Amino acid sequence: MLDILLRGVSTREYAEVLPQMAATVGVSRSAVSRHAIQASSEQLRRLQERRWDGVEILVLYIDGQRFGRHHIIRAIGVDGTGQKHVLGIEPGATENAAAVKRLLTRLRDHGLPTERRYLFVIDGAKALRAAIDEVFGSDQAVQRCRLHKIGNVLAEVPDEQKQQVVNLMRAAWKVGTAEEGEKRLEQLARFLEHSHESAARSLREGLSELFTLQRLQIPASLHRCLATTNFIEGPQGAIRRRTSKVSRWRDQAMVQRWVASGWLVTEKHFKCIDGHKHIWTLSAILGRIPCPNPASNKGVA
Repeated sequence: MLDILLRGVSTREYAEVLPQMAATVGVSRSAVSRHAIQASSEQLRRLQERRWDGVEILVLYIDGQRFGRHHIIRAIGVDGTGQKHVLGIEPGATENAAAVKRLLTRLRDHGLPTERRYLFVIDGAKALRAAIDEVFGSDQAVQRCRLHKIGNVLAEVPDEQKQQVVNLMRAAWKVGTAEEGEKRLEQLARFLEHSHESAARSLREGLSELFTLQRLQIPASLHRCLATTNFIEGPQGAIRRRTSKVSRWRDQAMVQRWVASGWLVTEKHFKCIDGHKHIWTLSAILGRIPCPNPASNKGVA
């Protein structure tokens, strides 16, 4: 029943497409709703109780998603083979300090060692950055999402300058060293501050963390997936489709149940990240033991 609902079929349609069941066993919309709540509550419990002691997580992507007036933070991890895992979800936005701290604390308490180094890929929210320092330590590598940064800067410039700004920012991403990339963006910021001070200020905020990949000398083959949180846009779109028939989010608990169920279904179709054959280099950079059997990878996303 829950699988059918997560394919995007509403409870009303469910009763319509299964008339024989409705006639023989008396399936009603309320019965479907009760069973869906029970099943989705179990899925949420499963997700919240997951342990990570035996999984060599290297990368944590943390981003938010909105459902009606509710926000959900989700964390996706990448292990030493390049495979993706749903680590957890938490109600709240990435700007909500208490929410992001709860999410990271739960991951720590469920077996994600804080003494290890990780690569965090985040949307740039200050509360999220502060929570990483508090729970995992200030020496963690943090890569700010470059696409989020482009969006933030473009929101502060007129339409006729947007394409030029995008081209200059993308050119800076492609340079070989962090120093050269930062230099190019600082030049752009100086150009913008004459007439668009807010755009320059947005560009400079967290500028050094836009080039963490270059600073760590991570291979360019991994940059596409590690430079932005948008690699999970595909799975996020799947969650949207699976919840598209929900006409009204009654409360936060309902959102959590549906999102947890949707992510666990979507996770079954996860493949390895692009460039996963070079993930061993990131493992070495972070001070881990590289995976000895890269041939076990399932494929490329």
